[in-house]
Amino acid sequence: MYIWGHLFSPKPFVFNFIKMMTAQRKGSTTLHTCHKCRRTILYRCLAVIHTCGIIALMYHHVHSLLTENTTTLITSLLLLCDVALAFLWASTTSLRLNPVHRTEYPEKYVAKPEEDFPKLDVFICTADPYKEPPMMVVNTTLSVMAYDYPSDKISVYVSDDGGSSLTLFALMEAVKFSEHWLPFCKKNSVQDRSPEVYFSSNSRSWTEEAENLKLRVSSVMTNSPIILTLDCDMYSNNPTSPLRALCYLSDPNLKSGLGFVQFPQKFQGINRSDIYGSELRRPFEINMVGYDGLMGPIHVGTGCFFNRRVFFGPPTNLILPEIDELGPNRIVDKHTLKAQDVLALAHDVAGCNYERNTNWGSKIGFRYGSLVEDYYTGFLLHCEGWRSVFCRPQRAAFYGSSPKCLTDVMGQQMRWSIGLLEMAFSRYSPFTYGFKSLGLLTGLGYCYYVVGPFCSVSLPVYGLLPQLALIYGVSVFPKASDPWFWLYIFLFVSAYAQDLSDFLLEGGTYRKWWNDQRMWVMRGLSSFFFGTIQFTLKTLNLSTPGFNVTSKANDDEEQRKRYEQEIFDFGSSSSMFLPVTVVAVVNLFAFVWGLYGLYAWGDGFVLELMLASFAVVNCLPIYEAMVLRKDDGKLPKGVCFLAVILTLVLIVFGYFLFK
Repeated sequence: MYIWGHLFSPKPFVFNFIKMMTAQRKGSTTLHTCHKCRRTILYRCLAVIHTCGIIALMYHHVHSLLTENTTTLITSLLLLCDVALAFLWASTTSLRLNPVHRTEYPEKYVAKPEEDFPKLDVFICTADPYKEPPMMVVNTTLSVMAYDYPSDKISVYVSDDGGSSLTLFALMEAVKFSEHWLPFCKKNSVQDRSPEVYFSSNSRSWTEEAENLKLRVSSVMTNSPIILTLDCDMYSNNPTSPLRALCYLSDPNLKSGLGFVQFPQKFQGINRSDIYGSELRRPFEINMVGYDGLMGPIHVGTGCFFNRRVFFGPPTNLILPEIDELGPNRIVDKHTLKAQDVLALAHDVAGCNYERNTNWGSKIGFRYGSLVEDYYTGFLLHCEGWRSVFCRPQRAAFYGSSPKCLTDVMGQQMRWSIGLLEMAFSRYSPFTYGFKSLGLLTGLGYCYYVVGPFCSVSLPVYGLLPQLALIYGVSVFPKASDPWFWLYIFLFVSAYAQDLSDFLLEGGTYRKWWNDQRMWVMRGLSSFFFGTIQFTLKTLNLSTPGFNVTSKANDDEEQRKRYEQEIFDFGSSSSMFLPVTVVAVVNLFAFVWGLYGLYAWGDGFVLELMLASFAVVNCLPIYEAMVLRKDDGKLPKGVCFLAVILTLVLIVFGYFLFK
């Protein structure tokens, strides 16, 4: 574990990491513990073997290019796709080389006197009262106000980019209700402190500017050393979350370099098999365990406890704001909170034009410049030398809402892919700036998300080219009798076996894993594909993608019923599903044709047929939505018709390509 950190990480991180681990071995850190995952050694061995396999595959492609002139175009395309997939595998593997699990002991912190508890500022964001109902905002607000924490040390700031008077009225009523709700929760040791949950169970985006505005206003009014950021739909589910975060943020061995403590995002209302992969278990849990063994988890925009100091420059270099009242170390007297000069200054720093000609958004505060502002901010904080910690208590710290319609899922992923492409081609690209600032392993870890949209090239090629070749009896892969055949089998089985083991060892199930990998393919053929197109248009100044809030209302009864029955809902009409439908139709045709010609061709097309059959099994919900279903969630007839037409066009194109 220490060897990997020494070889591939910057010196400040190595020093802090070894210092932390040494303190733990001596028993000086009593509020939390850290230990390696048991699978680490096995994964390192598999990484070496798999790397040798990838090198052999590249050699095979290059050798084919030099010796088989008739398939130069096809081999070149496959080589390009394999390079992209190999880089994706390498970035994933960087998170498997040193994963760690942590345990914190908040009960030991409770024993401290109340005056030792630092003040806590909570930032909650909302933007659209129709997609994010005011009652959702109220429940989130009340759930954090009811923390097991001194109530006079918690301050909650809610920003509404939609400027809704209804949201304002709801929050005013929530303040009145809190006078009864908070004492009731603490007196009766209620764990579900979101009123909705308790009573039902009976037991540069606007967002970043909303965030820096709250950072400045809170600096003037409370200036708490700890800040919690929350989406309006992520209510608190664990009253001890602040204490768990303080187990790390108050540790003298970590305090000077620890920037934030990130909790995983959890979602309520997920159906049994998670057909849309809405749990996002890989980015929010599995990968986080890997990041935690490097410089720490990435910032995911919500459920994060920040050290306020992190927003004012690197650990060793404080960048002072333009006025002293916004500095991170100023102590605010609570008795002056309602003073007229304090309120006037808070109003001034909340102005829309306040940030002009300042460092806000570039060197101070949350950072602007990408639709994935959380990823961008966390990345720059890590590059400055800050470390983070992943905290995953047994009782989930926060719960949010997930979309119940595939159109909403894909739209959200498309927005993320545009933001990630912005990062890839920016001056702070993880491919360049990341490796320079973070070292090889952490830099590769950040590249994992950025390289994802590039799969919009690899997946269509692997989803169409071998299948068209199969239709025309042209082999693009080695025959079963060829020794290279087993290299392809090994790489496929090895990659999927590791992916499955990751999923199961971090609490997933087989069915959820199957749906998760299916959704990865569907995202590559829809969200990533159209996200790449929109990013290209934006780069050419032909289009400007906006920040579209994902709906959390879930007020469509029929849609909710289909989701609970694990039936895919493709929405009323969307061209986003056209590419994946075309791939589904082509693979079905190739699979049937391949079975028909199997006896005539012998073992010459085993890999092509295996690939087509794998795609067909993944596409079963699409075939069902095209032919068998009559409900409103089926694939629109227009999309089905265009998919068939494009399939015929591709088959004709294949004739000229392979004949």
